[in-house]
Amino acid sequence: MRYIEPHAHMVSRVTDDYQDMVAAGCAAICEPAFWAGFDRSSPAGFYDYFCQLTEHEPRRAAKFGLPHYCWLCINPKESEDVLLATEVIGLIPKFLGRPNVLGIGEIGLNKNSRNELKVLELHVDLAARHNQLILVHTPHLEDKFKGTRLILDVLRSDPRIRPERCIIDHVEEHTIRMVLDAGFWAGMTLYPETKCTGARSVDMIEQYGSDRLWMNSACDWGVSVPLAVPYAALEMRRRGQSPDQVDKMIYQNPLKFLSQSPNFMSHCK
Repeated sequence: MRYIEPHAHMVSRVTDDYQDMVAAGCAAICEPAFWAGFDRSSPAGFYDYFCQLTEHEPRRAAKFGLPHYCWLCINPKESEDVLLATEVIGLIPKFLGRPNVLGIGEIGLNKNSRNELKVLELHVDLAARHNQLILVHTPHLEDKFKGTRLILDVLRSDPRIRPERCIIDHVEEHTIRMVLDAGFWAGMTLYPETKCTGARSVDMIEQYGSDRLWMNSACDWGVSVPLAVPYAALEMRRRGQSPDQVDKMIYQNPLKFLSQSPNFMSHCK
């Protein structure tokens, strides 16, 4: 089995996770910028974090033979302070030329506040001006439907944004259709306690097909499973999906989307 992990927060994981992922067939890891479990207090903290994502973590992954890629942003959970967010966004262009950067993400909404929406618009403008891919975080639980609609409105209101270059992550049964119908890619995040289980993700694949859809673990410092994608692949096989169908879902689909970035590894193709 081969797969691409398109969304994993490896700075919060131990080296055993790298070893396990390689043993399971992982061909590449992509790491969006995210909340560190606490709010950072200054742009300098984000500068160091961006250095970690573009310099230090790729070296750690390389020790296990894994290409490491990243996305850059200030996460929605830290977007209430618009002044801080504006200063952090101002740092990002300095990093966009680094060879493992895929785009802007994971941007989006957390509580659907006006300040979060303003910072989302700033990120979208940054991505448009620099021709970057976009990875979007949708809110959790009861705010997800409303937040997803707000996010789609922001993206569709900017004529520079092409839906096929944006992936809306953390979709669930009540939001996947609106994302796919609008022409965007959709990501299913496989968590053991929240978001989406492997079985539910396969249900959605069976209902909506496998086009413009990927699965990811989004493993971080919380309760999460770095091998969630290959476990979901086993569920696909258990239900009678062919090896080609599984390969499309866990390898070819993320490869197709991520290859829109010139930085993504050519040897995967």
